[in-house]
Amino acid sequence: MQTYSARLTSSDDVAIVRLRGPDDVVVSIAPKIGNNAYEFIVNGKNAFWFPFGSVGDFAANPELCGNPFLAPWANRLDEHAFYAHGVRYELNRSIGNYLSDPDGQPIHGLLLYAGEWEVVDFGSGPDSAWAKSRLEFSRFPALMAQFPFAHRIDITYTLAGATLEVRTEIRNQGAETMPVSVGFHPYFQLPGSRRDDWSVQLAASSLWDLNERFTPTGTKSPLKATFPGAADMPLRGEFLDHVFGDLRPDSDGWARFSVHGAGERLTVSYGDGYPVAVVYAPSGEGQQFLCFEPMSGITNAFNLAHRKLYPELPTVRPGDTWTGTYRIAAQGF
Repeated sequence: MQTYSARLTSSDDVAIVRLRGPDDVVVSIAPKIGNNAYEFIVNGKNAFWFPFGSVGDFAANPELCGNPFLAPWANRLDEHAFYAHGVRYELNRSIGNYLSDPDGQPIHGLLLYAGEWEVVDFGSGPDSAWAKSRLEFSRFPALMAQFPFAHRIDITYTLAGATLEVRTEIRNQGAETMPVSVGFHPYFQLPGSRRDDWSVQLAASSLWDLNERFTPTGTKSPLKATFPGAADMPLRGEFLDHVFGDLRPDSDGWARFSVHGAGERLTVSYGDGYPVAVVYAPSGEGQQFLCFEPMSGITNAFNLAHRKLYPELPTVRPGDTWTGTYRIAAQGF
């Protein structure tokens, strides 16, 4: 009888959690490398783009791949500072714990490859296997120096069939309301076909207008004005690095973005907490991946909210918890 299992183990001296389901579906998570789920293997094929021969190689020289978590800001800030409650908090570049994009903008937060995560629970039952990891943000001075809001983050990966659910809980441990601008940057691949033969379905009604540095201006345009074929759009010849708004949920409340190729399909379902979808699909040789990114808010949300251009910025009150959930489903692998 095929069953689910969850195991805390190691590979190449790197601690990993391995979730296994029927039909040999396997999810591998590296808690000490940003709590990144770098494998989602279905019938021997990895749905995550992972350009390494081993998790040891990943640990030795990490780069964006798998399912990175972006916090305490997602994607870009348009200056080396952010605003909250009318206060300007300047980032300390000398600490060296964040990256900048080619235009010099801070990008992807502080936790891409963070080793501060601890596995606090894992297990399995008749229908699923799961693992929960926790990062006590407020315990680490180098993190608090950049984002001085005390909080705790729990991320739970749950495997059920060929679907991987990712649930994030952020508990505000401080005395002030905390702004929330987080997300994930999963890198997907369809091993059976090339990127130019993929098509996407975009479950949104609008696009946030971007400036030349790929940060939103605070205005939106109708999706059909830019992508009239969004219901089933070939990727050949398209470069995507867009911020989608006004997501269109199905009758069950989940908004579904999908990519399909020669018989394979990946669907990312956006649930509670994720009203924004960034889609990144660079073109060119070697760019054999696509990212459907669940976001709690638009890029540069903190600073646009301060300028009264983004009133939708989520916040969490002292003692309360923000939650966000999305799912990845593989078909035809």
